[in-house]
Amino acid sequence: MGEKVVIGLSGGVDSSVAACLLKKQGYDVIGVTLKTWQENETENTAVTDAKRVAEHLQIPFYVLDASADFKREVVDYFTDAYIHGKTPNPCCVCNRKLKWGALLSYAKTLEADYIATGHYARIEQLENGRFAIRNSVTASKDQTYALYNLTQDQLAHTMMPVGEYEKDAIREIARTEGIPVAEKADSMEICFIPDHDYAAFLERQVPATEKIPGPGNFVDAEGKILGKHLGITHYTVGQRKGLNLAIGHPIFVTAIRPETNEVVIGENEDVFTDTLYCDQMNFMAVEDIEEPKRLLAKIRYAHKGDYCLLEKENENRYKVTFEKKVRAVTPGQAVVFYEGEHVFGGGTII
Repeated sequence: MGEKVVIGLSGGVDSSVAACLLKKQGYDVIGVTLKTWQENETENTAVTDAKRVAEHLQIPFYVLDASADFKREVVDYFTDAYIHGKTPNPCCVCNRKLKWGALLSYAKTLEADYIATGHYARIEQLENGRFAIRNSVTASKDQTYALYNLTQDQLAHTMMPVGEYEKDAIREIARTEGIPVAEKADSMEICFIPDHDYAAFLERQVPATEKIPGPGNFVDAEGKILGKHLGITHYTVGQRKGLNLAIGHPIFVTAIRPETNEVVIGENEDVFTDTLYCDQMNFMAVEDIEEPKRLLAKIRYAHKGDYCLLEKENENRYKVTFEKKVRAVTPGQAVVFYEGEHVFGGGTII
């Protein structure tokens, strides 16, 4: 019997094929699905599909109830960020604190050597001995942005076999191997808000003892009142649609001010900047930087990246200066830095 690997089975085609590939390579594969959000139809379907896949591959299968940790680490963080005028990135937090944390902990109880996932990314050990995420073979599905927060210990004990394949090839493997979810559509939404109605979700989640910011003023950069907004949780920097302001030409959200409950409105050019600041940095390629470093940076998942200079201001705060202006730098989102094909590190935009 080969080395033991615990794979996170999501019920989707990618993690299913990852399990299949590992088994074919001779690993002793154990499937695990994390139950994160109770009473969620999407999640119940995922558990059912994952079980079907495990039965087809003839591997052991377990369901771990991580809902309490998920509520504390992911949902509460998501809710708090929106209430304070930020746009959170729950997947980045979930990956490090929940998925990898829970899977690695469970793997240790089973005396497993590794955990594995179906992410489109690769892990490599650099010449300096540190581990870093590397871009996947398929650029259109690359998921390295959401994985920047993983620790060295997590990376050292993780396998991502799907990262070596194009998406079409993964589908074809699933069909050839008769995997039950071969034609299942990819999930694109935040798992705990499948209807995309963030504002309604926040109203359900925030305790009665706390207050979700209610209606306030749309203002321009000088503070002139332009109209009434529904509440800051309904908006994000760069937003154009759904403002319901009769200005006569396209306008955009340029800032959110939770301290005054104001949403700042401006022109398209006002949404561009060449500077941002970030904190909560997690470095992969190095322990930290002392001298300015030229890197490629992505400020959102779909951003193709722009070159910048990363500078350390103090122990917690870093300055990022782009070589050309970027659009809609959004507090709360991740900024991820790349050196060549590898993730250099990343942090949270402040």
